Amino acid sequence: MNNRAALILAGGKAERFQVSKQPWQDKALAQVDGKPLLMHAVQNVQAVVDEVAVCVNNAERRTRYSQVLNQHGVEGVKFVVDQPNCTIEGPVRAIMSGLQAVSSAHCLTLPVDMPFLKREVAEYMFTAAEGFDVVVPMWPDGTLETLVMSLDRQNMLATTQTLCMLNKPRANNIARGASKLLLVSPLHEIKLLDPQLKTFVNINTQGDLTQLPSRSTAGEIKENHSINRGCLPVSEVSLLREAAKFLEKGNFLNATKIFEECQSSFCTHGIHFWAALSAEKKAEAIKRLEKRVSIEAKKAYKEAADSYGFEAVEYSSVGCRRLAECALADKDWCQTQAAA
Repeated sequence: MNNRAALILAGGKAERFQVSKQPWQDKALAQVDGKPLLMHAVQNVQAVVDEVAVCVNNAERRTRYSQVLNQHGVEGVKFVVDQPNCTIEGPVRAIMSGLQAVSSAHCLTLPVDMPFLKREVAEYMFTAAEGFDVVVPMWPDGTLETLVMSLDRQNMLATTQTLCMLNKPRANNIARGASKLLLVSPLHEIKLLDPQLKTFVNINTQGDLTQLPSRSTAGEIKENHSINRGCLPVSEVSLLREAAKFLEKGNFLNATKIFEECQSSFCTHGIHFWAALSAEKKAEAIKRLEKRVSIEAKKAYKEAADSYGFEAVEYSSVGCRRLAECALADKDWCQTQAAA
């Protein structure tokens, strides 16, 4: 088995890159320093990893990008089209598809629009991942570089599969679902390797092609922080997928029972995100079973809100503003459902 893989995420809509009333333009093929962004992304990681997989959302892109790489003499790149049996769109689906397609123990995810990744930074992300499920950069203001993650493939494949089945498509949910999470500050070891932090320059708009954007380093967090939730109960994560299948097939009673069982186990282990998600889905199953928002469904939503609140506190304690905001947004939504 290989040890390292890079998953280049190239299936987005690139909405901010588009020009009003003009035909859609493929950002991955836009050029910086005389080369398409896709070429930069691939070449920046080839010397660091054993496998390179470009993750796309349709076969047309796979064909087009493969032709571009062939024209530039680039070989050995695997193309991965999003899994067709997944109903959600977004980064989690792309990352899950990539994790399924490679065999390496550790995977680095990267957006295709990040052309200046330093080899040394990629090496650092892999090295820092020892003993962690997810490593993600956190800026001094508590925001995250959510598409740049080093992942334990085996653990996070199960996590992304479960998130897809539970309709949680955002990349930050991968960090929220991790058992052992490392938040690395770009102003700590990374800045020693890349003093100008060009690694994190993203091409978001047409203007960025000629005037490269810079990242703000304002904020108080300049050290790495970790969150250790212990060992994620693998059996319960598997049960969540089973419950999701029951929910999809209309077997709401069995779905309710399994979600409740999972919620209880996650609460016992203090794993707040998964406890909250189990309770939220339990509420959905009860609501669909009884065809109304019953007292029991409201109670489950209240339980979910409480767990999301505990999760937010966990992130606030290490200064992770972005994940705390996500947890609080989920808490507010569940509270609204509980009060309906």
